[in-house]
Amino acid sequence: MEERLQKYMARCGVASRRKCEEIILSNRVKVDGDIVKELGTKIDSRVNEVRVDDKVIKPEEKKIYIALNKPTGYISSVKDDRGRKTLLDIVKVDERIYPIGRLDYDTSGLILLTNDGEVYNNVMHPRVSINKTYIAIVKGIINDDEIHKFEKGIDIGDYITAPGRCEVLKKYKNSCEVAITIHEGKNRQVRRMGEAIGHPVVSLKRVSIGEIKLDTGLKEGQWRYLSEIEIQYLKNGGDKNV
Repeated sequence: MEERLQKYMARCGVASRRKCEEIILSNRVKVDGDIVKELGTKIDSRVNEVRVDDKVIKPEEKKIYIALNKPTGYISSVKDDRGRKTLLDIVKVDERIYPIGRLDYDTSGLILLTNDGEVYNNVMHPRVSINKTYIAIVKGIINDDEIHKFEKGIDIGDYITAPGRCEVLKKYKNSCEVAITIHEGKNRQVRRMGEAIGHPVVSLKRVSIGEIKLDTGLKEGQWRYLSEIEIQYLKNGGDKNV
């Protein structure tokens, strides 16, 4: 049965489907010895040989799904041309895995990794809206009017965010701890939202992705395999109607 080349590559654990498209356009993929230079190619894995960087690829037989408590100081990638530490410096498995989404270099907390391209696409597709909750320490004390702004959506310069939630958990002398829930994933979105209402983020940790929670016993730098219930949740696309 024929399927699109980038979908097959994702099934083989090369990368997410979108990243596989970039790899194809970089002339790094061959089908039966010929370089594929454009998207749209279909292959039949029963008869076609596919190579990436001159290495034959085949579907990963063992699919794995991992939850990592990411420390700050690591980038959400599998390699970095600037020599910074990546997630694969923490999670060492035989399978080729990649993160589902990202966390900023200076943000800690829950991030998921897999070698299942279909699950990645299920979660990252624009039609899917999975709530993500963060615990943040911000400068100053957020008031009710500013919380209302979160609930309506905030102009962060080049984008107006979708409605979110913000709850003050603790108040200190010159700062407060808040729980912030959004379902989008714009670059540095939570930090930009804090700046937009005059409360810059001092520290930020993601504690949940939909129904998948950051275990209290999972210390920074530790990881675990997802449960079958969590895997099925991701395969079903998570909270599509949050």
